[in-house]
Amino acid sequence: MGTVLVLGGRSEIGVEVARRLAPGATVVLAARRADDLDDEEKLLREAGAAAVDRVEFDADDLAAQRPVLDAVLARHGRLDTVVVAFGVLGEQARAERDVGHALAVVHTDYVAHVAVLTHLASLLREQGSGDLVVFSSVAGARVRRANYVYGSAKAGLDGFASGLADALHGSGVRLLLVRPGFVIGRMTEGMAPAPFSSTPAQVADATVRALASGRGEVWVPAVLRPVFAVLRHAPRAVWRRLPR
Repeated sequence: MGTVLVLGGRSEIGVEVARRLAPGATVVLAARRADDLDDEEKLLREAGAAAVDRVEFDADDLAAQRPVLDAVLARHGRLDTVVVAFGVLGEQARAERDVGHALAVVHTDYVAHVAVLTHLASLLREQGSGDLVVFSSVAGARVRRANYVYGSAKAGLDGFASGLADALHGSGVRLLLVRPGFVIGRMTEGMAPAPFSSTPAQVADATVRALASGRGEVWVPAVLRPVFAVLRHAPRAVWRRLPR
């Protein structure tokens, strides 16, 4: 079943995707504090992973990204599926008054993704095949007042990943862009769920189905696609009053 690399090996969605791809596969969990991934490794082994490897990975350390990827390739020979699942939500109120915090959110959710996806595209092109899974968000479909720092980073990522998918066409490498709505999990703990919310398991189910069917993008839940087709045209005076 090949090798599955999860960048953001502590991500609930990333681990749920890996869990569904685990039977017979080698799963590589790349995250900070990689020695503290016992629960994630246990879950994957119980799901049927042939092996679970842990790799120290800090997405924000741009200079270290390529050496980490090269080391994983040297150890495992090839990458069949790469799930790019790291990210931060940040605090909108803090970001509006703290430039450093705003830049930290954009760095992780956009800049670090641009860097690692560029490295991965190059490596997978050389390999001649492979699947890249990238998590955007409906927050980037039209940026809202309530979370515009996070939303703007996701909007940038969505555009970059969409263009990269087109650039990879015909190379043997496929990029799947996933656009979830509000996901009920650790990242949003304490927040009131938005309409059409989903769970990490539901996002993972939709992602794996899209991979299996060869799709290039998927909205989770699917109803969000037509909803945002309409909301994109909502008057600005109405849009700015919408909650998260």
